[in-house]
Amino acid sequence: MTSAVPPGEPSAGGPSGVALLGVRHHGPGSARAVRAALDAYRPGAVLIEGPPEADPLVGLAADEAMRPPVALLAHVLDDPARAAFWPFAEFSPEWVAIQWAAGHGVPVSFIDLPAAHSLAHHPAPEQREGAAGDGTTDDGAAQALRIDPLAVLAETAGYDDAERWWEDAVEHRSGGDDPLAPFAALAEAMGALRELYGEGGGQEDDPAREAHMRLRVRDARRTYDRVAVVCGAWHVPALARPVTATADRQVLKGLPKVKVEMTWVPWTHRRLSRHSGYGAGIDSPGWYGHLFGAPDRPVTRWMTRVAGLLRAEDLPVSSAHVIEAVRLADSLAAMRGRPLAGLSETTDAIRAVMCDGSDAPLALIRDRLVVGDVLGEVPDSAPAVPLARDLAREQRRLRLKPEALERDVELDLRKETDAGRSRLLHRLRLLGVDWGEQVTSRGATGTFRESWRLRWEPELAIQVAEAGIWGTTLLSAATAKAEEGAVRAGALADVTALAERCLVAGLPDALPVVMRVLADRAALETDVGHLARALPALVRSARYGDVRGTDAEALRKVAEGLAERVCVGLPPACVGLDADGAAEMRGHVEAAHRAIGLLRADGLLDRWSVMLRGVAERDGAIPGLLRGSAARLLMDDGRLDEEAAARLMALALSPGTPSAEAAAWLEGFLAGSGMLLVHDERLLALVDGWLAAVPAAAFEDVLPLLRRTFGAFESGVRRTVGELVARGAAGRPGVSAGDAVPGFGPDLDEERAAATLPVLRLLLGRADGHPAEGHPAEEHTEERQGTTGENA
Repeated sequence: MTSAVPPGEPSAGGPSGVALLGVRHHGPGSARAVRAALDAYRPGAVLIEGPPEADPLVGLAADEAMRPPVALLAHVLDDPARAAFWPFAEFSPEWVAIQWAAGHGVPVSFIDLPAAHSLAHHPAPEQREGAAGDGTTDDGAAQALRIDPLAVLAETAGYDDAERWWEDAVEHRSGGDDPLAPFAALAEAMGALRELYGEGGGQEDDPAREAHMRLRVRDARRTYDRVAVVCGAWHVPALARPVTATADRQVLKGLPKVKVEMTWVPWTHRRLSRHSGYGAGIDSPGWYGHLFGAPDRPVTRWMTRVAGLLRAEDLPVSSAHVIEAVRLADSLAAMRGRPLAGLSETTDAIRAVMCDGSDAPLALIRDRLVVGDVLGEVPDSAPAVPLARDLAREQRRLRLKPEALERDVELDLRKETDAGRSRLLHRLRLLGVDWGEQVTSRGATGTFRESWRLRWEPELAIQVAEAGIWGTTLLSAATAKAEEGAVRAGALADVTALAERCLVAGLPDALPVVMRVLADRAALETDVGHLARALPALVRSARYGDVRGTDAEALRKVAEGLAERVCVGLPPACVGLDADGAAEMRGHVEAAHRAIGLLRADGLLDRWSVMLRGVAERDGAIPGLLRGSAARLLMDDGRLDEEAAARLMALALSPGTPSAEAAAWLEGFLAGSGMLLVHDERLLALVDGWLAAVPAAAFEDVLPLLRRTFGAFESGVRRTVGELVARGAAGRPGVSAGDAVPGFGPDLDEERAAATLPVLRLLLGRADGHPAEGHPAEEHTEERQGTTGENA
């Protein structure tokens, strides 16, 4: 192709032999313009804004296994948390320039300030994003001190939205005769902005960055007749400015420096989106990717994709909807004076035609299409820390591929592959790599099932690099961190929780260290509350360790010793507690009760029940909340009959008991479930009689406790209790059958009840009232009888 610019002449606002192609990062219009300019200019070298440490890695961009979006990741060698990303999408101008150079055999170099300087210059950065030369990225508090050059240009052109102006001026612009002309015009506009605002429109380290870029451009110009520079549009005037090499070197002199490592990592469209909190200058990466990839009729193709998504969600969208939506979007663009229907026009058309005016489906469209869940891929040959390589091997072995789209995974721990996946996810969580979050299963429950919610985020690559200090494999790293965590744990409950995590993560080498620390801490711990808080995790580990094939006998012995100490020390620890202390202790007692029930040690449950009986029958030295809770636990276990429970309630609600103490006893006894009052009208009568006798002066004090107690009941239980009280519970003092409210009789009306028998016979399957053989009702009845027998 014949060059559009004679050799040696300045082009696109640059010095002789240099084409300065100012772009908007991640802009498909800029990407198309860059490709056309490179085809026309035919440079001997391509220089790109980015860290020079990535020069050895640029060849991987041509690998077939490399699929954008991807990012260059640089992190400090001895402090991986200090890191920065340089993301590239398929429609990023820099990526297009790299691909063009690879296809034409042209060398590519990065010319920005080295990451060794930029990361040293930011001693405690968050995970920063590089390639921010157009001034549109988020860089913390400094953003408020900078201007957005694109917003200024948009305002000058009469637009109130920089995104819309950029779409009209660049993204939707058709190609002209001179591919370099748009870059020259943009350079002129940026020059005017820099004259108006000075250097305040860029980042604080822009002078050093631009000095380094100029030096690298000079070096390339000595070797090649033509050099193309792809950089943020804001930098173009600075690179075109005549500055001596000596002055540039002086700017760079004495900059701090650290040792860094760099590699390619997968990226996501979601992380390219500004609304996701990780700004890169665009709101709609999925839309921009569509504009860049669509060969023709982008609006029609977009509407077709939207229709496919809505159909997949069982929404009625037909071909007629697509046709009408395209027409409406084109009409809106014409009315608004836009060269092509943009995202706002297509969204308005979709809302009106496909969504019947509702915004609810638009949230799905924005999440899946406008932003998107595309996750890039990098080749195995890309540099990585040993821990990251081991993670990749485990992901392949267990067929657990990282995905940007959030998904739920059900694991059956009886299967070898699922058990391995569980260990992998638990090891990662122990290392602080939160790829998965354990959630409550929506299906079957049991000790052999786990439910996880997985979503791979790009910054997890940094977390993996940080965890690399603990070891070179997931097993060794998790083991080392668990051992260190046990030694440094501040409370006994932390050690028991760590022991449980070691079991589920499959860390047999760490468990002896954790157990030794656990035994030492347990022997020295005197606070019963701490012992009770530590017990549940320890019992779960001992009880369910065999599901994963783990020897948990040592844990069981420690758990039994801990339970015995809780059993002995609990009654004295309950004496003299205030309301807050009693509420906290109640939680410990209930958790320990469940744990001891699971432990099933010889005689332990009997000794625990005797201790609870002593607490329930104790005088006022123990708070009423704890005495009532102990009585309820005994009753639920069948170790306290109804007569004894009624006696304890009568004592707790006697006139000699302070009203607040009696209300606290009720709160502990009812414990979020009022079915006892529904099924035992004697207890209901006691509560009703006590409540009616509460003095007016004390009623306001006990009302919050009562509201909290009865508010925890299910609505149906509250309604039933209210109906029982309204019609007069049997045996309630001062209420007779004649006092029942209209519509409710004191006894069962047998004649009216008999009218329901024919319907019941039909439901049960036989006209004679007996269930048909094999009928589900018969099986259900037998099952209930068997269950009742077991409970009895």
